[in-house]
Amino acid sequence: MIASVRGTVTATGPDHAVVEVGGIGLAVQCAPGTLAELRVGQPARLATSLVVREDSLTLYGFADDDAKQLFELLQTASGVGPRLAQAVLAVHTPDAVRKAIANADTAALTRVPGIGKKGAERLVLELRDRIGPVPVGADGAAGVTAGAWPDQVRQALVGLGWTAGQADQAVAAVAETVDGPTPPVPVLLKQAIRLLGRTR
Repeated sequence: MIASVRGTVTATGPDHAVVEVGGIGLAVQCAPGTLAELRVGQPARLATSLVVREDSLTLYGFADDDAKQLFELLQTASGVGPRLAQAVLAVHTPDAVRKAIANADTAALTRVPGIGKKGAERLVLELRDRIGPVPVGADGAAGVTAGAWPDQVRQALVGLGWTAGQADQAVAAVAETVDGPTPPVPVLLKQAIRLLGRTR
């Protein structure tokens, strides 16, 4: 079991990063919010979960151990595989997931692509008693400060292949739409990619 990796980020893609550890480049599947925090050429530490299948070994990476533990817990629910578990954490913070399950908030859970009403109800039923303590005031916007997200989104866009100028324009356009609490980085990154997709 590979519990974590620490090394230099040598490349990033739309859904993964390559981290060089002891001369070996490990491809790690990551959600957009995690990718946004990585910088090519810089050291990084990712909590990881190795998913073994008959025809593949896939390493999933997370910014911290809390997200990794929740990723593994989600997969204990029937019908939830690693890709869907990662999609949950791409849309919501770990605290928001716990709050949604503890409060039977199926509307929040169905915002995840691939989870319908019945799937959300099943998650609540199967995980409610095992989700752990729910922090007071947990919500989907946790972990993003107003001043931090532009740099994270800009770096993620450059890492995905856009120029610095294109990234700056997209960040500026997205910033104009932010009114009130700052949305999570993955949401802002998706907005920026959508804008850039129109101009490519």
